[in-house]
Amino acid sequence: MALIKGSPAPLIGVGLMLVAMAVLPGIDVIAKYLGQWGVPVMQIVWARLTFGALMTLPLALPHTGVRGLLPDRPFYHGLRASLLILATFCFFWSLKFLPIADALAIFFVQPLVVTALSPLILGEHVGPRRWAAVCIGFIGTLIIIRPGFNGLNPGALLALGAGTSLALYFLMTRRISGLNRAIVTTFHTNLLGAVITSALVPLVWITPTAMDWVLFVSLAAIANIGHYCIVRAYDHAEASLLAPLAYTEMITSVLMGYIFFGDFPDVWTFVGVAILISCAIYISMRERGGAKA
Repeated sequence: MALIKGSPAPLIGVGLMLVAMAVLPGIDVIAKYLGQWGVPVMQIVWARLTFGALMTLPLALPHTGVRGLLPDRPFYHGLRASLLILATFCFFWSLKFLPIADALAIFFVQPLVVTALSPLILGEHVGPRRWAAVCIGFIGTLIIIRPGFNGLNPGALLALGAGTSLALYFLMTRRISGLNRAIVTTFHTNLLGAVITSALVPLVWITPTAMDWVLFVSLAAIANIGHYCIVRAYDHAEASLLAPLAYTEMITSVLMGYIFFGDFPDVWTFVGVAILISCAIYISMRERGGAKA
């Protein structure tokens, strides 16, 4: 298969990653509401992937034809889909035990895992200055949410598992970037994820209400936009560059927390946001200048 990947454009990759992080917190809000209404977590994950596959099918079909709708590396794509299912399931389940902010605090171990493993798995170079920026960004995240750990909350373990699983998903995405169009990769992930969850969801199925169906479709739409941007971002930039930018998801999370749950940010939240933005700008400038530090 011929590569379709063009010349690397790190700033384009950064922009796409920032767009993805701006929209993805909408998934958490919808999932938390559905969970509070008694919808099983596996059914929410099934809806996210099944409707995602249906939405991306007409966009992927012109590029693949009917024969190309099935991935040429089914095991690899199936493993990616399984990691995404595990990450989504664990995070949605963690929201039953933790507020969104606390769950995200633990979930954001994933950029550190990506950066730590990218030299081993992808052969990418991560210099001390970028390591420092990642660590400072993580401190900024903690300042924003200031999580409290009173005893061993099962939600903490679930959020940790979600972050680790998604980090591995991102690394596998980088390995296949440029081999297919982003929309085709997104469709393949949704398709295989829908097949896997369809085998499991009958065990917990409850009849959705009309509003549940609306939220199911909305969940899939937001997820597709976000993950399409992520796949495109990895076509243009290294995993170790993009990983710290995932911290900017906290900005949208703070806004949505205020809008939907009445959580008003205090001064320390804005301090943390300032740190996150500063780290993202610094890393982007280092990459644009060709530095590998």
